[in-house]
Amino acid sequence: MSGAANDAAPEQVLEGLDEEQRAAASTLTGPLCILAGAGTGKTRAITHRIAYGVRAGVYDPHRVLAVTFTARAAAEMRSRLAGLGAPGVQARTFHASALRQLQYFWPMTIGGQMPQLLDHKVRLLAEAAKRLRLTTDRASLRDYAAEVEWAKVSTLTPEGYLAQAEERDSPAGLDHRGFARLYQAYEDIKEDRGLMDFEDVLLFTAGMLESDERVAAQVRQQYRHFVVDEYQDVSPLQQRLLDLWLGGRQELCVVGDAAQTIYSFTGAVPDYLLSFRRRYPEAEVVKLIRDYRSTPEVVKLANVLLADRRPGGPTPWPTPLQLISQRERGPVPEITQHADDDAEAAWIAQKVAELADSGTPLSEIAVLYRTNGQSQAFEQALAAAGISYQLRGSERFFSRPEVREAIAALRTSSLVAEESAELVPEQVRGVLSSIGFTRQAPTSTGAVRERWESLAALVSLAEQLNTERESAFTMREFLAELEERSAAQHAPTVEGVTLASLHSAKGLEWEAVFLAGLCEGLMPISFAQSQRELDEERRLFYVGITRAKTHLFLSSAAARHPGGRGRRKSSRFLIPLRKELGLQAPAQKIAPGGGGLSVNAAARKRRAAVCAGCGTPLTVGTQIKRRRCEDCPPRYDEQLFEHLREWRRGYAKELEIPAFMVFGDATLEAIAEHRPSTDEQLLEISGIGAKKLESHGEQLKAALHAYRSG
Repeated sequence: MSGAANDAAPEQVLEGLDEEQRAAASTLTGPLCILAGAGTGKTRAITHRIAYGVRAGVYDPHRVLAVTFTARAAAEMRSRLAGLGAPGVQARTFHASALRQLQYFWPMTIGGQMPQLLDHKVRLLAEAAKRLRLTTDRASLRDYAAEVEWAKVSTLTPEGYLAQAEERDSPAGLDHRGFARLYQAYEDIKEDRGLMDFEDVLLFTAGMLESDERVAAQVRQQYRHFVVDEYQDVSPLQQRLLDLWLGGRQELCVVGDAAQTIYSFTGAVPDYLLSFRRRYPEAEVVKLIRDYRSTPEVVKLANVLLADRRPGGPTPWPTPLQLISQRERGPVPEITQHADDDAEAAWIAQKVAELADSGTPLSEIAVLYRTNGQSQAFEQALAAAGISYQLRGSERFFSRPEVREAIAALRTSSLVAEESAELVPEQVRGVLSSIGFTRQAPTSTGAVRERWESLAALVSLAEQLNTERESAFTMREFLAELEERSAAQHAPTVEGVTLASLHSAKGLEWEAVFLAGLCEGLMPISFAQSQRELDEERRLFYVGITRAKTHLFLSSAAARHPGGRGRRKSSRFLIPLRKELGLQAPAQKIAPGGGGLSVNAAARKRRAAVCAGCGTPLTVGTQIKRRRCEDCPPRYDEQLFEHLREWRRGYAKELEIPAFMVFGDATLEAIAEHRPSTDEQLLEISGIGAKKLESHGEQLKAALHAYRSG
């Protein structure tokens, strides 16, 4: 932002905020608690609050620390603050903030070489188990790692773990005493080798602040004002560190929603959010309840789900926020029941195809489920239907081996690539083909498909950036973009349906969301027995519902396999939704031949997606839109195509949106080939649905008329 903008009246930064957001943003001092429901613009409120404080002279931007829970959220916050005229504010995760302080103060407080950061616990835990002669497998080691993390963020030593773990299930069948021995052996190996894990970063920093008053004073001098996002997810260890940073001061703003606490298995507790007024009796509390993300129909579902859990009993249930949608009405959510998992997956693939045909980008569609093991059926159904998809797991995109390998290959080839006359997307495809990328998606699923999707995401990003940049786009610029995105863990958006677990979908949103496998044993999960555990499952379902902007589909299957007895019951959480929302139709059981498509039938329907030139089956979304494979020459009018690209560039600039959000290149190619002139003909073009036609149809027809007239 320019200096002139910074000199403007501070109140200008509050323009455009709703009443509650403005109340939050204009409360600059003292403890403040912002209770923010899903989709209510909490990031907007807190970034405007910080920017307002900076412009008003209340905050020194270099003495403000905003803490988030993901590197991507921190990067987004920094970007927004820079745009609002507060570029000096530190926005980091708890771990990044602590690691920075630890690296700075270690030489003067501890001395010597700081321990090296350990990426994964599993290898050391396997060695510790071997020392104790424990038989382990990969699944057990993952459970042990999760239990170590829970113990450490709960500030429990191996000795303290035994006293506190009585009510917890034994990890991977190992009794608590045996796990305490394993935990101690892991700590011994780590210390002997000069290593520390991510929890140690917080523990060491907290210990340093507690033991050395000079360090604590210097940190408190540096940071005067604190903002903590997703406060419902803080662990006891993070709260301990936050208290040490504050040092008894009250310049703290926390933002959270108890209804979105879904990480208790990692040590997160909503108690600190719920008891904030008890800790700070003079604190201001602002509630954000205007939902700007979802339609009234989706919001009503979310409200009803939470309201069905009545307060009372030994397990507390705070009164949830009642969200009020600010959007126009949309389609009624659908609740369906299917004969088996394959039939459910095939029905979802059919609905995805219908959404895509009506103009919803595949990247704006998600299929969410309770456990990662459920993804296989959806992978197979989408692959059989010729629909691109991407798996979103717990592993960060830029940490995947194939992504690191691809970036290394691109760097190696960059010097030669700069001298090439090829466009960057072609260069990227050429380099990645040397490490296994193919123009057509593999028909298999699992690791092979995941590797291909990762490489395809990099190719897609190159195509997107090449379209958006008006000037010549170089390989060096592409590598710089990858480096920046890697630092912020900003994974590229792939033109494919997202398959993800409900936990990994937190913080994301899509135009259309399918919540699948909603049967007892999966939602709620079978091992959720206590009221506290069932409450968390309800909140997890709530998070899933509130990811949807417009279209929401809730489905279950009566049997696991085709021909099964069909004894599975739909989730208990669906009962109030059917009863109280007044849906147009009750739960619909779609049996084979009864309106749904089996996997094979879905495949037959989509087999029409073949190359018009050579007849090769098409599986990649852009190829399906073009109706040709990459090896066949284009059949469109290239001059018209370039005319349309030039029109799109100028039109998108007027709308202040990326060019690809108007129409993709594949859609422009189809237009340049078929030369539609009426609305009916435009709707026959893949990538143009009713919404696209309404938004951009008249301007597109004018561009076509101008080309014909010229």
